Amino acid sequence: MELTEAMRTTGTCRYFTPDPVPDEVLHRAFDAARFGPQGGNRQPLRWVVVRDADRKRALADLYLPPWKAYLAGVGIGDVRVGAVPKAVADADHFAEHLAEAPAIVVVCAELDGLHPTDHELGRLSVVGGASIYPTMQNFCLALRDQGVGSAVTTLLCHAEPEVRKLLEIPDGIITAAHVAIGYPAKGFPHRLSRQPVEDTVFADTFGSPLFA
Repeated sequence: MELTEAMRTTGTCRYFTPDPVPDEVLHRAFDAARFGPQGGNRQPLRWVVVRDADRKRALADLYLPPWKAYLAGVGIGDVRVGAVPKAVADADHFAEHLAEAPAIVVVCAELDGLHPTDHELGRLSVVGGASIYPTMQNFCLALRDQGVGSAVTTLLCHAEPEVRKLLEIPDGIITAAHVAIGYPAKGFPHRLSRQPVEDTVFADTFGSPLFA
């Protein structure tokens, strides 16, 4: 499909049909995704496609506690979200039915292949993700091109030790995200809610709009 349309309609899919995603569809998506930018072309990403019912259930059981804690924070106002109440309810449905997704793709990375340049700044380090998340988004776009929906979550990274044991992930490999995938039960969005360009793009100094 046309690239801009794919970018504008690759929303979070929280309702899936039970139909499996064929291996050839997955292969095309991974094949396209691997061309995402990575520092030094170190190519640190590794993927675990979880389709075994027991392992999906185990991942879902690990997901629910941090999700319910997050949801409680949203309810009392401790966690700020830009989502409307229906979206929050959809996210709760997703959490309760995560094990029913046709596949859960665990996004992993070789720790030695990351090069964070911001870890000594006294704040949250995020730069290492630059060699991970563009490739992950390529994967989601390549799935969208084939009519497959995706939902990215990082909540399961709370339980990385348990996930590593469950999936036999070796030392030196981290988990960066989990992507539930499948054919969408409710279709793809026609319009996603995002801030306008005029509010987020600045000229020369922060806060000076580039587009008036």
